[in-house]
Amino acid sequence: MIKIYNTLTREKEIFTPIEPGKVKMYVCGPTVYNYIHIGNARSTVAFDTVRRYLEYRNYEVNFVSNFTDVDDKIIRAAKELNMTAPEVADRFIEAYYNDTKALGVGKATANPRVMENIPEIVDFIKVLIEKGYAYAVDGDVYYRTRKFKKYGQLSGISIDELEVGASNRTESSENEKKEDPLDFALWKAIKADEINWKSPWGPGRPGWHIECSVMATKYLGDTIDIHAGGQDLSFPHHENEIAQSEAKTGQTFANYWMHNGFVTMDNEKMSKSLGNFVLVHDMIEKVDPQILRFFMATTQYRRPISYNEATIEDAKTNLNKLRRAYENSSYRLTDALEELPDDSNYLNQLTTLKNQFIEEMDDDFNSANGITVIYEIAKIMNIYNEQNKVSGKVLTAMLSQFKELMQIFGITFDTKELEDAKIEELIEERNAARLNKNFKRSDEIRDQLKTEGIILDDTPQGTRWRRE
Repeated sequence: MIKIYNTLTREKEIFTPIEPGKVKMYVCGPTVYNYIHIGNARSTVAFDTVRRYLEYRNYEVNFVSNFTDVDDKIIRAAKELNMTAPEVADRFIEAYYNDTKALGVGKATANPRVMENIPEIVDFIKVLIEKGYAYAVDGDVYYRTRKFKKYGQLSGISIDELEVGASNRTESSENEKKEDPLDFALWKAIKADEINWKSPWGPGRPGWHIECSVMATKYLGDTIDIHAGGQDLSFPHHENEIAQSEAKTGQTFANYWMHNGFVTMDNEKMSKSLGNFVLVHDMIEKVDPQILRFFMATTQYRRPISYNEATIEDAKTNLNKLRRAYENSSYRLTDALEELPDDSNYLNQLTTLKNQFIEEMDDDFNSANGITVIYEIAKIMNIYNEQNKVSGKVLTAMLSQFKELMQIFGITFDTKELEDAKIEELIEERNAARLNKNFKRSDEIRDQLKTEGIILDDTPQGTRWRRE
């Protein structure tokens, strides 16, 4: 029985999807004007992990995540790069796919783009105007914030407490046009030679908030199960989405709202505006992407993550321990017996741990507790591998369960066959040297391989090697 912390109600609730066995999930995607940084990737990894767990629990997940491909930042980037706005968007959408693929993020069911949904956005705004929730002035269209009586329910901010300019996408010069300073833009009139589209109110482009309302309802329906995104989006973006969507449809927009915690650097939220960010594009050239994935996926999604060299090194150490447990068990299969009398004891332990893992993850996707259970499985595997006699039945069950649970975190363990004939040749030479008690040569070979990043493990079953 999965429980989700619902930002809207500020409590954990039993997850009951609209349609049994199916989940409609929308996650706010990136504004594609640059490479994503680790903070952006946190949201992507967190909700990919949530999606993977829902699928593990046999839900069919319709997972939609958008690209904001027209925006002030994209327009500025286009001018700086001497490109068109669509060219900038195309470039960084491709980069996003490459970076997130490296992090083990699965493709969404759909990745709609704003530019592909302009007619639907215009139609959506028309309805809001017809219902009296929006008004046009000088080519712009604004939403009447105070008319939506439930405004502030997600963020917990009373409308009377709101300050002008709460959204970083609202320009102060617009206030003179508005009926109320708290109203926000649905459609923006063209400025100079900016990219634009035709509309009943004149040439222009959509406001930021309307985009997700349109794409979420178009691809998933008027009411969706889960709407998710970064903690910083709860206000004003998600608050505005609720106001727009529910004013148009008269239906609850999303039943569960999920928000991931920030990635901090030097105790500050990581962001491009603060200049304290690290691009995933650069990091995956220096650090195994699986380590970055492990670093982000194994903290409960609502908790903040502190990014620094020490936390990345800890993630590397812990992942390598798990990888070694998997590889050692795979290796022991080579001399395993088919079955042993005490197999049931180990198989029962695995069942107990699997149930414990599910219990932890069912509690608001608590991946920190979930990975702790996997550490316990690895511990049992390591102890079992030291036995003189091992069962193929038990090892296979251990490996299968271990791999299955780790895939929820986006981590794969594919045991590599020896690819370099030279490494095998040197290991054989070293084994012969040890047999002949030529320890000097044996040590030379070990040191030679170490300089090439190859670590040797001498086990009772023979010498094995791994890359550092």
